Amino acid sequence: MCGIVGGIAQRNVVPILLEGLKRLEYRGYDSAGLAVINGREIYRKRELGKVKGLEALLQADPIAGNLGIAHTRWATHGKPSTANAHPHICKNKVAVVHNGIIENHEQLRGIQLENGYKFTSETDTEVVVHEIYHAMETSTGLLNAVQKTVKKFEGAYALGIMSVDYPDTLIACRKGSPLVIGVGIGEYFIASDVAALLPVTQRFIFLEDGDIAAITIDEVVIYDANENIVTRPVKTSQLKIDSVDKGEYRHYMLKEIYEQPWAVSETLEGRFVNNRLQESSIGHNAAAIFDKVKSVQILACGTSYHAGLVARYWFEKLARVPCNIEVASEFRYRHPVLSEDTLVVTISQSGETADTLAALQETKKLGAKYSLAVCNVPESSLIRESDLVLMTRAGAEIGVASTKAFTTQLVTLMLLVIAIGRRFGLTEKLEQKITSELFSLPEKIEQVLQLNEEIKTLSEQFAEKQHALFLGRGTHYPIAMEGSLKLKEISYIHAEAYPAGELKHGPLALIDADMPVITVAPNNSLLEKLKSNMQEVSARGGQLIVFMDETLASEGSESVQIIKVPQVENETAPIVYAIPLQLLAYHVAVLKGTDVDQPRNLAKSVTVE
Repeated sequence: MCGIVGGIAQRNVVPILLEGLKRLEYRGYDSAGLAVINGREIYRKRELGKVKGLEALLQADPIAGNLGIAHTRWATHGKPSTANAHPHICKNKVAVVHNGIIENHEQLRGIQLENGYKFTSETDTEVVVHEIYHAMETSTGLLNAVQKTVKKFEGAYALGIMSVDYPDTLIACRKGSPLVIGVGIGEYFIASDVAALLPVTQRFIFLEDGDIAAITIDEVVIYDANENIVTRPVKTSQLKIDSVDKGEYRHYMLKEIYEQPWAVSETLEGRFVNNRLQESSIGHNAAAIFDKVKSVQILACGTSYHAGLVARYWFEKLARVPCNIEVASEFRYRHPVLSEDTLVVTISQSGETADTLAALQETKKLGAKYSLAVCNVPESSLIRESDLVLMTRAGAEIGVASTKAFTTQLVTLMLLVIAIGRRFGLTEKLEQKITSELFSLPEKIEQVLQLNEEIKTLSEQFAEKQHALFLGRGTHYPIAMEGSLKLKEISYIHAEAYPAGELKHGPLALIDADMPVITVAPNNSLLEKLKSNMQEVSARGGQLIVFMDETLASEGSESVQIIKVPQVENETAPIVYAIPLQLLAYHVAVLKGTDVDQPRNLAKSVTVE
């Protein structure tokens, strides 16, 4: 979603703000802007479109200052426009950048209009800056005004605030949207993401919900939701500056696809002794919690939801434990019933997905005692609110279309299946077999990546296509769903996924020569049934593209194109078969000329409902 950068230093912060915005571009946005205080004036530049447009604007008409805030906006209230871009200013006195949604903005706007405030945008953020200005008239300072103001807001927010009346102070506060403080040498910065500040620091303070920080050149003073001064630890990030660079690759997405052998190895590293999973790697109290678990409830959104769907098959087939999964955005609105011995498993690449966080909080209200987060960002809100953590260790994922985060989520979920399955009869022999499969994954993925040129050639068949159908059975139905999502996300081709057995219940009516049907066909117990479904497609003139186990004796034809996938064992096959579908989506998108890493209308981290 939107990105915030801010800073207070003894040097011009404009180049730092610009670099920070560039490093937040992966989050998705439609406009960019920044403002600085210089003397008794606020100087602001805003531009519709990419950060490079804002940069060109600043090159033509430079501004400078030691205190500044900047923002990339993803439109929610009000269309993408320069007027709606942040920062927003009230009477040339106060400037604000904002992530999140102020849900009672219409009520506040009505009151402010009655009080004579003029609005220059359609955003909910403008009520924030007016409200702070109004509070300053009866407050002892900017901090006090902000403390009064945020009590009036309903919804989620991360805010960066500055005022010409207090040119030595930057205010940062958060509720529901992430915000960090970067600790430099004689300077401080704020950002919605650690990655934005890596060029200037690797030391960070992670604000908690309700925190308000008053930041000067000399110090940071943090107040909690009850206005008590609190200390938040300074943590050193393990991310490197070059971890968010494309390197030799044309796009982040392709780089991240090729990083998957390494990412899977990192995910497995240090979690096994003598090829046996160590439950202590999940948490010092993991074993005690798992002993009490009787069922599993998975909550996730998007790609993470697809990972959870695969895991449901694993939990019930391998671990023999009841498992439910639900889209997090739906869970808390249907009055769910949970037993206290349910392990709530949340899955999120960023750990800041608003719906998933809200669903986790709802489970606690419902009495669920135990929670575990599968996440890629160690300092995220989801991690802090969960009892146990399984880090995916995928490294920074910049492309909006998730790739290595998805496969590492599947690996970590299999680790959880092993740990819980031990309590429900998972035999040591089966555990050893699964462990062996996991450790062979990096090599198997390397072999699949060698199909890149073949898949690139295959992608040319999609140049004029408008629709596609993906089929799979068992654990490969969610993989078909993930392949469908990838294609539609970045190529803008309408794609759907179905369990292959559902063809006769409707989708078969769509089959014709213009509808490519992509099928995932590993060598498992459902193969014969899948072949029957494929014959149904061919008999009706459909064009089949089949990703098939290389050991299967099957030849292509005029209507059936076969891509042989290296042999892989059944349990971990979904992880391997996700890779060629990622490559297919990537090459189709490149062929169509879309913005692969920042597809239209989408954001990397959905931090508001």
